[in-house]
Amino acid sequence: LESLDVREAAQIDPRGFLENLLRYPGVIIDEFQYVPALLSYIQVIVDTEKKAGFFILTGSQNFLMNQSITQSLAGRVGILTLLPLSMKELQQASLLPLLIDDALFRGSYPRIFESNALEPQYIYPSYIQTYIERDVRSIINITNLNLFKKFIGLCAGRIGQLLNISSLANDCGISVPTAKSWLSILESSYIIFLLQPHHKNFSKRLVKSPILYFYDTGIVCSLLTIEASTQLQFHYLRGLLFENYIISDIQKQFYNYAKNPTTFFWRDSHGNEIDCIIEKANSLIPIEIKASMTMNSSFLKNLSYWLELSGEEKGVLVYAGNENLQIRDIAIKAWKTFNVFDL
Repeated sequence: LESLDVREAAQIDPRGFLENLLRYPGVIIDEFQYVPALLSYIQVIVDTEKKAGFFILTGSQNFLMNQSITQSLAGRVGILTLLPLSMKELQQASLLPLLIDDALFRGSYPRIFESNALEPQYIYPSYIQTYIERDVRSIINITNLNLFKKFIGLCAGRIGQLLNISSLANDCGISVPTAKSWLSILESSYIIFLLQPHHKNFSKRLVKSPILYFYDTGIVCSLLTIEASTQLQFHYLRGLLFENYIISDIQKQFYNYAKNPTTFFWRDSHGNEIDCIIEKANSLIPIEIKASMTMNSSFLKNLSYWLELSGEEKGVLVYAGNENLQIRDIAIKAWKTFNVFDL
């Protein structure tokens, strides 16, 4: 329904539009949020035709999709979250960059990997501008779009850090309620996500604020005006960009198996921290993330401390090198080989 002609046909005669599609073995309707009225008619067809999976509805605006679905298709629909490409998907297509800095810079949006695609430094600024002018404007009346773009840029500079909404609002020159509203928009449209602290305290005072990450590091690099992967080598945010890349890929791995991520971080008041904790039915798996290509025994310090504190039996270190190792109860994983479901 991105095409105005097709969208108009669906708006003028939704019943006829859908009935004309019933002659096919199945139908994919993309950007269906533009004509939410279709959902009521789809509900009738689903109930009468009993063809599971006949309609596949896709859309880039999750906030509108869920609102429409809960009103019309409750109990008749399965919802899948499709994020930018995961490392596994890129590897299967022989598209994963060989060097980690190239991976961070290119990001994971499919358009970047088309054979005739422009370079990331040309694609992402246009994507960000289109997202702000089209998607954001369709949800909320933001009078100053440049201010909203500044807000996204400030978020990019805070990846991997505890979220301080008051500081973010002050630096952008907006109110705290506005900052909260804009963060909610960025979350709903899968630009950012907030990693929550793990609740189990092990008799320690814990940090309660979430950590801010983006789903795609290519967008972050663009917002930080990074124009080539070579600029990342000595960039002050390189370590946090790598951390963001791995944690966002963990989110993708969960969603690609139709599972909700059970991911957290852990940090106490003394500065001890674990970058990511995966909660399983009967265990917690701590994951530390280091951007170095060379393994160093000091990387294991936080994991060893947490394992002793929690009584859990194994931890994981993901680093930017190429070798997989095992040191006592800690598995050391090369970034390209890390898979949540192998743990």
